[in-house]
Amino acid sequence: MAKNDLQGTLDLLVLKTLSQKGECHGYGIVLHIQQASDDLLRVEEGSLYPALHRMEQRGWISSDWALTETKRKAKYYKLTSAGRKKLVEVEKDFEHLVKGVRAILRYA
Repeated sequence: MAKNDLQGTLDLLVLKTLSQKGECHGYGIVLHIQQASDDLLRVEEGSLYPALHRMEQRGWISSDWALTETKRKAKYYKLTSAGRKKLVEVEKDFEHLVKGVRAILRYA
């Protein structure tokens, strides 16, 4: 996530989910984000899969095909060591973004 980049928030959500859950397929990532946010955040598949592909190309995540609990073939994603480093970076960037938004909201 570039510094103060709102669009990089999806990267943060995905990387954090994978750091918490370990290996997970795309639908599992969507469900975790929705449940962990008490249904406040919803990630559309049309946004998620291009983001997963991009993060995999950048080396932040890796993937393998496996069977789900219901015996369906799915791609499972996991965080790489580069992804763990990136997560630390994007968490810091997000905290700066939140600090800036709070300052604007308090401005009178």
